[in-house]
Amino acid sequence: MSKAHVVVVGGNFAGLSAALEVKHLLSNEVAVTVVSKSDKFLFVPSLIWVPFGKRKPRDISFELAPVLGAHGVEFVLDEAIRVDAAAQQVYTTKGSYAYDYLIIASGFNPQFDVIPGMQPGKHSYYCIASLEQALQAHDGWKQFVDNPGPVVIGATQGAGCFGAAYEFLFNFAHELKKNRLHRKVPITFVTPEPFAGHFGIGGLRGGEKMLGFFFKKLGVDFIGGAAMQEIVPGEVRLADGRALPYKFAMIMPPFLGAEVVRRSNGLGDSKGLIPVKPNYQHTSLPNVYAAGASVAVSAPWQTPVAVGVPKTGFPSEVMARVAAHNVAAHIEGKPSAKEKAFGDIPAVCVMDAGNMGVMIFSEKMLPPRKHELLIPGPQAHWAKLAFEKYYIWKMKNGYISMP
Repeated sequence: MSKAHVVVVGGNFAGLSAALEVKHLLSNEVAVTVVSKSDKFLFVPSLIWVPFGKRKPRDISFELAPVLGAHGVEFVLDEAIRVDAAAQQVYTTKGSYAYDYLIIASGFNPQFDVIPGMQPGKHSYYCIASLEQALQAHDGWKQFVDNPGPVVIGATQGAGCFGAAYEFLFNFAHELKKNRLHRKVPITFVTPEPFAGHFGIGGLRGGEKMLGFFFKKLGVDFIGGAAMQEIVPGEVRLADGRALPYKFAMIMPPFLGAEVVRRSNGLGDSKGLIPVKPNYQHTSLPNVYAAGASVAVSAPWQTPVAVGVPKTGFPSEVMARVAAHNVAAHIEGKPSAKEKAFGDIPAVCVMDAGNMGVMIFSEKMLPPRKHELLIPGPQAHWAKLAFEKYYIWKMKNGYISMP
């Protein structure tokens, strides 16, 4: 009998984790192919430091082919453009790949057309959703230091990546102080969250009060529950008529699923998000799984202004591992091995603030919860630095069994 063939679309947190996990579980009993439009793994949480010159691309990335090859996984540097689920084929710009099982881990696409004027790198508006955008922000930061002025940082309606916005805010304030500009630069933080520290996960006990203290200490003007209307050169305009002047702006947009999902009939919804069961199996395609930002998640609340749910980083890896274990079980003719609904994934995060930060722990990503813990202090900053080094080392060597 021929080996079962598992195709993984995407090679970052969820994709690399899923591919290595399936191969680790089944070894020579399975053929695994990773299709990725990037030849490198990128440690996305460190993009907050790139604009300030604290990280260069080589510090937070590594080549995928040697890692996958060392573990018997085929690597294809190509862009998946469409999936034909009936024919069990992944079509790319250069060819096609048949699969017995498919894991979609294709990441996200920033939705910059959510409001007019969101063009990263133009008119001093920046984003840090990709390495290229973070490098553009680095150029903008250098220019800003020479010609400072008002700053606007935050997220649009529908955004879900609030952690990056908060971390960028606090790192920006830290760098202003290092450059002796903190008394000259007014900062406004704008977010659709109904309160500071909602984070797209409903908030954590003590979070709003703690962030309020930080904002007051740094002199940051907080505007919550805000919808943006447009960005024009030098001004962020809100739907309520307010206009916020800026010399430098960093605003996170909503994240859509990848184009490959949106081009594939029956695979996902109009936003490129894939409906899954708690084992990350597609709700109607039994040999298709998804993990990471491509997964559709419903939040258990409604807010006056739309707020998304974060699915990057730690949740992506958990989803990928669960999906991989279930794919392996089905290949072996066994029932699903694991379930971990998104809302039940633990919330584990370290929010960096330049020379300090906050360690965030909860037993569940989404409420209701029993246990929530926020630990501020300089140890959080050092913990994030240590985790960055550890995680890159772990994945670069394919040590998938390590925590």
